[in-house]
Amino acid sequence: MNHRVMIGLCSLVLAVSTLPAFAQETSKNEDVEEVRVALENMSETFTEYKGYIDALRKIKITGYMQTQFRTTDMINAPWTVGNFSGGAFPANAKNLFQVRRGRLKFTYDNVLTQFVIQADFINTGVTLKDAYISVTEPWIRSFGVQAGVFDRPFGYEISLSSSNRETPERSRLFQTLFPGERDLGAKVFYAPQIGPLTGFRAEVGLFNGVGPNANEVDNFKDLVGHLSYQIPFEEQNAELDLGLSGYFGNVRSASKFVYGIADAANGAKRFVVDSTASNLSSGVARTYIGADAQLYLNVFAFGGTILRGEVVMGKQPGTLSSNASLQAAISGDVAKRSFTGYYVYLVQNFGSQDQIVVKYDALNPNTEVSTTDFRTGTNLTVADIPFRTLGLGYIHYLDDNVKVVLYYEFIANAHLDAASLATSSSLFPYTNDVRDNVLTVRMQYKF
Repeated sequence: MNHRVMIGLCSLVLAVSTLPAFAQETSKNEDVEEVRVALENMSETFTEYKGYIDALRKIKITGYMQTQFRTTDMINAPWTVGNFSGGAFPANAKNLFQVRRGRLKFTYDNVLTQFVIQADFINTGVTLKDAYISVTEPWIRSFGVQAGVFDRPFGYEISLSSSNRETPERSRLFQTLFPGERDLGAKVFYAPQIGPLTGFRAEVGLFNGVGPNANEVDNFKDLVGHLSYQIPFEEQNAELDLGLSGYFGNVRSASKFVYGIADAANGAKRFVVDSTASNLSSGVARTYIGADAQLYLNVFAFGGTILRGEVVMGKQPGTLSSNASLQAAISGDVAKRSFTGYYVYLVQNFGSQDQIVVKYDALNPNTEVSTTDFRTGTNLTVADIPFRTLGLGYIHYLDDNVKVVLYYEFIANAHLDAASLATSSSLFPYTNDVRDNVLTVRMQYKF
């Protein structure tokens, strides 16, 4: 065997001996490649799902439900009972169970932009409560705009959530001026995040003026604004919130007949009609000026204290039979009234689970007349009678989700002059205090 043959045989043996190692190396490379591809796929999947998770984390779902039992003084009263205490009592009933509120709210919060929609699910139906978009500018994050259906920027009690408010309902004043609290419109706001103006907030907007669930009924828009400032007193464990509000709008007159208060021949005040032809389709002024204040104190060992108050006065167009703000096109003649109203709260905490609340509110819907002006032929109605309400309540929090409220309202009307009214008049019962007090027992679940 020559050396060439020997070299060939050796090369063949060497080649055969290295084949398993080569095959193992190739297999390892394939495994590594498979792992790499799998990791890439997992990474793509993770990235895809992370996007979904990040989007879902921006969605916040909140809600609360209020179930309650209410009872009042008498059945089938000839006057309305409970209208400002969660709704008028129906015929043949002086006590009832209710689902007062059943709110479900979805918020998509993208830091500088928000999408919010909220509905109210109760035993009598479903209504839209909030539906708005809010956008804050990205530079100093202090200015923004909000459009849709939301609370009108007026005063403090309107924006105080029903789930956090210490009383079952808002004051008679705000239920009269702002039925449903919300409206369709747009507002701009300014809330500095740093600097000496931190704590200041300004809001001003234009609204349809007919509430949250009605279409626009005229060409008038209402201008509404609120300025507020929070002043902390850290050494005293206190904080003072102050605010000023304004509402400037109009209600379209559907006829040439507009009623206003004037002197009658007998020296009393009464509604007198103005029938100027140009009154038809003209705007009747709706103007409110308000101030609000809230003081937080944490000086007592047994718990914090809240003092809260608000006063509003102005011009309110309604009808002869109603002083409430209109929520649809007026079908009759407009009646103009000057009004004043206010409320005061005292809330005292006892520990972290108990509160007592005392609230007093008053509304004089027609400041141009006195109780002696209510006479036959003056066109004055129940809508012109002043009312005052004293509410006493106890609140117990079972845990972070559930609270129980026991609240009693002493509702008092101004006493009209019995000598000026016939006993057959619908106003005659109001020569005394009519029986219309209301007890509310409520359980709330919030998440």
